[in-house]
Amino acid sequence: MFADRFGQAPTVPEALREHRILNNIARRSSCRAFAPQGPDTNTLETLCAAALCAPSKSDLQQRDIVIVSDAAVLRQLKSLLRAQAWIEGAPAMVVFLANNRRQRQVQDLHGQPFPNDHLDAFFNASLDAGIALAFFMAAAESAGLGCCPISTIRNHLDQVAELLELPDHVFPVAGLAVGYPAQASAVSPRLSLNATVHHNRFHETRPEQIVGYDARRLKDDKSPGWSEAKAKMYAAPQRTDFAEFIRRIGFKLD
Repeated sequence: MFADRFGQAPTVPEALREHRILNNIARRSSCRAFAPQGPDTNTLETLCAAALCAPSKSDLQQRDIVIVSDAAVLRQLKSLLRAQAWIEGAPAMVVFLANNRRQRQVQDLHGQPFPNDHLDAFFNASLDAGIALAFFMAAAESAGLGCCPISTIRNHLDQVAELLELPDHVFPVAGLAVGYPAQASAVSPRLSLNATVHHNRFHETRPEQIVGYDARRLKDDKSPGWSEAKAKMYAAPQRTDFAEFIRRIGFKLD
């Protein structure tokens, strides 16, 4: 079930070969073309409930989700993200937030100090939001919806914080476009399992593994390979103001 994705497949136990959820995950792809009619509010709230069943660090539950249902707010959010033209056609969007504010409220409620005001507080809340995002996508895609995470929401932190009225110690980790797919999407190949799955100890990725992946993924001779495209992308500065924003909303990153 994984050969198309990785160019190789693990030895899948017999009991898992027809497992519906595993097969859905193996075939999943990001959706950027949606039918006009999107999921209703009840569906989105149900998917949020499934997402918030995800584990969280020490049961602190430092993640929230904003369903963007108001037409004016959705229009403004899409305007911020208009560099990706396909977002205009997304019928629904949700935003996953890291929320370290609530834990500070809990400390105040019980008259307890907050000695963990350092980088770990930022990291824990961010990770909680990311896990909830993954659970939401798995639930949505199993229900026949398509999704695409939007990290570029972090290119507009001040504007998004103002639009969604986010207080200190709460920030967007990712947006997510959600809707019914207008067409099938191709499965995106991934780096080989022998480059990314390690047994007992870490092994450095070898150059030939990257070159082999480039060859497997290359669509035509005129396109840059995956590694060249990503190297060029990360050769330009990105989100250099992120740490300044995070400190401004009250986090300490030391």
